[in-house]
Amino acid sequence: MYTRRPVVLFDLFGVIACHQRPGALDEMAALSGAPTDAFTTAYWTLRQSYDAGRWTAPQYWTAVLGSLSLTAGSGTIERLRLADMDSWSRVDDRMVTYARSLREHAEVALLSNIPADHADAFLNAQPWVRDLDHVAFSGKIKAAKPDPAAFRHCIAAMHAAPADFLFVDDRAENVRAAQATGMNGHVFTGREELAAAVDTWLPTP
Repeated sequence: MYTRRPVVLFDLFGVIACHQRPGALDEMAALSGAPTDAFTTAYWTLRQSYDAGRWTAPQYWTAVLGSLSLTAGSGTIERLRLADMDSWSRVDDRMVTYARSLREHAEVALLSNIPADHADAFLNAQPWVRDLDHVAFSGKIKAAKPDPAAFRHCIAAMHAAPADFLFVDDRAENVRAAQATGMNGHVFTGREELAAAVDTWLPTP
């Protein structure tokens, strides 16, 4: 498909970065004093407001612990915050290399659901992110996928047309949301499949 200005817009976790480290929720549950199942439910049920920048880290963790009828002491909150941040810190080096290589043929951008404090830590630990053409972290732009506002932010910030984008995410619902705004979409299942899809999508020189 022809595009006047190709932009490959990547999700982060599950595509370029790894999903949450296995066992991390068990460790955080132990820190909180709650059973793992109950902690996990509270962690995810309340996550959207934190990801979308409507809550700060203390507000999020106070809500999580409160929903479990636990006291939200500042020391506990900080230990949970740091453990949570560490659990999302791993990247797939092969995908980092691939994403960076695409800049020879297209603009490369990032749209990730990530709280603002996590975003700051990730940028400090992964300086390659600063080399991309645009970076949109949900906690910073106040909109989390699949909210259409997250995709519209990238369209406006990059001064591009929706059809110029190929959005890559491992969650089909996020890809469908991007397509609803006029973007092209690819559900990520692996690097080789993605490379083939990108090669097909990129305009012929």
